[in-house]
Amino acid sequence: MKQLLLVEDDLSLGTTLKERLEREGYGVLWSKTLAQAEKDFKSKPVDLVILDVGLPDGSGFDFARAIRARTFTPFLFVTAQAGAPERLLGFEIGAEEFIPKPFHLKEILLRVKHVIDNHSVQRRIRCGDRTIDFERMAVFGTDGSVEAVPPKDFQLLKHLISVSPRVVSRDEILNAVWGEENFPSNRTVDNVIVRLRQVLEDDGGKYIQSVRGVGYQWIGEKGDEDDGK
Repeated sequence: MKQLLLVEDDLSLGTTLKERLEREGYGVLWSKTLAQAEKDFKSKPVDLVILDVGLPDGSGFDFARAIRARTFTPFLFVTAQAGAPERLLGFEIGAEEFIPKPFHLKEILLRVKHVIDNHSVQRRIRCGDRTIDFERMAVFGTDGSVEAVPPKDFQLLKHLISVSPRVVSRDEILNAVWGEENFPSNRTVDNVIVRLRQVLEDDGGKYIQSVRGVGYQWIGEKGDEDDGK
């Protein structure tokens, strides 16, 4: 079951959304404040956050920034604060969708399904005696070791896994991970791959394979959807 975190202080709307999403087969944690949302977000793995902007104890934008700084968990905004500046800010932070209030309930359901379907990389992937944890952006060892991985490195790893077994060119990686930033180069990609292999103890290319003249390919496992429950 996919787990959603609904952050909404309107009791009537929150009740309606929670009941309807649960009927669609989702598990729903409903937080009415940012403080509660922080606790709920840490309490169990979450597949998607549905987030209002105007909340009693702060801005949903701040919570979204905190989510993106720590994890790759997708989020979408559902808010009455839906002018052009707010929408642009939401997408700059990393929102998958920005839905203005009032809205059609069916639209919410379709957009939630769309975001969930597009984020198919699983939460945990086993690589020998290492486990990649996408929620925590870290790699855990069976010996109890924990290595935090820089966000850009993790984003590159996630992209390789999500499109595997397709071979990914360096140019595609640069566009997917760094976008319009103009300082990275092919050497930047190669350096990240070296770091990832060190973290995964992948000296022989068991998981990340180099394809001469093309780029890189993930040939390890893609994970089990139930691992994160």
